[in-house]
Amino acid sequence: MQNYLEAGKIVNTHGIRGELRIEPWVDSAEFLGGFSRLFIDGAPYKLLGSRVHKSFLLASLEGVDDINRAMVLKGKTVYIDKSEAKLPEGGFFLEDIIGASVVTESGDELGKLAEILPAPAANVYIVRGDREILIPAVPEFILKTDVDAGVITVRLIDGM
Repeated sequence: MQNYLEAGKIVNTHGIRGELRIEPWVDSAEFLGGFSRLFIDGAPYKLLGSRVHKSFLLASLEGVDDINRAMVLKGKTVYIDKSEAKLPEGGFFLEDIIGASVVTESGDELGKLAEILPAPAANVYIVRGDREILIPAVPEFILKTDVDAGVITVRLIDGM
C-alpha cells in the first residue's frame, strides 16, 4: 500500500442514513473531503458528499446508506490514494521524507530524518546520525526539502 496514505479513522456514525464521522489524520477535514474516493480495508468507496463538523469529516459513501452498514465500518482506518492528492507547489507528504538525508547549508551531513513529532507550533524533525538532533520544521531552520533527491537542507543554531 505504498501509494496509499492512512488519512483518518471512522470514529462513529452520524444520523441514521449511513453518514460516517471521520477523524482526519491529514492536514484538515477539508483536505480529506476533497478526494473522490476513500479506501477502507483495501476497497474503494466513492465519496458522495461530505462536510466539516467540529474538525471531523462527515462523509457519505456509496453503498453505505443506512446506520447498519455504517456501524460495520466504525473503528476502521481510512486511506487515500496519494496520486489523487492536489498538493500545493512544493508540497509533499511527511511520510515521503522519512529517511531523507539531512545536511547543513554548508553541506555537512547530519544524519537521516528518523521521525517527525507533531507539536502545537510546528512539527519537530528528529535527525539521527552521530548524535540525535531535534529541529523545528519552520522556515528559519528548514531551508530546502528536495523530496525527489531525498535531501533536506537545514540551518542550525548554537545548542542544536
